[in-house]
Amino acid sequence: MISAFINIWRVTELRDRILFTLLMVIIVRLGVHITIPGVDATVLDQWTKDYGNSGQQGNPLTAMLTVFSGGALQQAGIFALGIMPYISASIMLQLMTAVVPKLSKLSREDGGRQKISQWTRYIALIIASVQGFFLVRTLNSSSAMDGIMPGIGKIMEVNPLVPNATFGWYAIAMLIIVCGTMLLMWIGDQMTERGIGNGTSIIIMVNIISSLPGALILTWKTFTQDANDNPFTPLKLVFMVAFLIFVIAAVIAITQAARKILVQYAKRVVGKKQFGGQSQYMPLKVNYAGVMPIIFVSAVISLPVLLMQQIGYQAKWFDQLQYAIGQGWLYYVIGALGIFLFSYFWVSTMFQPSQIAEDLKRNGGYIPGVRPGQPTAEFLDYTMTRLTFAGAIFLTIIFFLPYGVSAMMGLPGNSPIIQFFGGTSLLILVGVVLDVMRQVETQLLQQHYDGFLRKGKLKGRYDRLAQTGSAVSNTVLVYLIVIVAVLGIAGAIIWGADIYGGK
Repeated sequence: MISAFINIWRVTELRDRILFTLLMVIIVRLGVHITIPGVDATVLDQWTKDYGNSGQQGNPLTAMLTVFSGGALQQAGIFALGIMPYISASIMLQLMTAVVPKLSKLSREDGGRQKISQWTRYIALIIASVQGFFLVRTLNSSSAMDGIMPGIGKIMEVNPLVPNATFGWYAIAMLIIVCGTMLLMWIGDQMTERGIGNGTSIIIMVNIISSLPGALILTWKTFTQDANDNPFTPLKLVFMVAFLIFVIAAVIAITQAARKILVQYAKRVVGKKQFGGQSQYMPLKVNYAGVMPIIFVSAVISLPVLLMQQIGYQAKWFDQLQYAIGQGWLYYVIGALGIFLFSYFWVSTMFQPSQIAEDLKRNGGYIPGVRPGQPTAEFLDYTMTRLTFAGAIFLTIIFFLPYGVSAMMGLPGNSPIIQFFGGTSLLILVGVVLDVMRQVETQLLQQHYDGFLRKGKLKGRYDRLAQTGSAVSNTVLVYLIVIVAVLGIAGAIIWGADIYGGK
């Protein structure tokens, strides 16, 4: 594996793609810390000193949004919405493509995918506008901000987060937030085309990883500060580390697991050449839906919670209902049922056994022991249904895992410590890392270098081959390095001025 990392820098195109991706990631992380104009950053600094080190992140939905935005939500940054509007729009269009016949037909035509991608951006713009409207209203509400950043309401009673909340500020702040989401979409597309891996997924992965150092520090403080009173407390830390390794290994195993269906092709003679007579395997993934059910269900549950926060109705039953949906028993019940049912719905819309059976029959392929045509479609549907059951159970367990870990370790359910033990974060991290390694290994093998493994190769590395766009030129890379360096120096000067100026 070490030799594979060394060989990466010997392939010029691969090296340029990786450097371009890293520079785009740095720009994204710099934008996270740029506060929206008109927001008093000193209030955020005061909250960080007083409450931020406690690790509280509001309800689980808010914790998920905070992790996905890379902390931009708590920084009131220009990337506060993150890339979630684009993801929601993509899921919506994919479902509509599978359900609406006209969209399904359009997706198979020349240029149809480009039109659907364009419509996805339009829908993402609409979603970002709606969410941006709610977000700018939340910034001026101490009670609503307490749901995102527990404890900031007390600070806002003395020093408002938005000192001059005029109509003009609302319009400008909403425009900046929406433009920030659009910029992230563009950066993600550029990373997909000219970098390595899927740009949108990498942005999410980097935002998730950005909260890892703080979670590690908080974990160390949580399980070592009581060591004098209870000598068995540090053993919890050892158990959590071992359990985390086990969970990651299990997620990788389930993510890579697939049922291989043997497909035999009949021999055909065309002229003087013979075709067919070969055997291939059709892999049916156990977790065919991936992380989509968890993302979709979390987005659906968040809608009533956001609406209830905006209504602000003062009643005991209303607060209890809001708590139950946002972080109580109702959240986990609805989430588990939604994930289980949506897994089947996603597979039924995306996996088309009749079309696969027809393609096999047209190309002279058949499954041994199964008649071509409709019997093949029924066999594939029956097999995929059983695999989907296992995948849905797996996703449901992953969804419940943070709650179970928090209950065993005595931690709050919204603690950042447990966000890496399950849920969306862990699935995305594993999936993106495996996808990037597949693409890197593919390009290494094309240049006649060894892959990451001495024996065997990463499974499914041909799922997504190299990007369609060419790598950026050296001139563009130099310009990007200069821009990143200037931004980094400017940020360091501002940070130093704040530190020493405050003294």
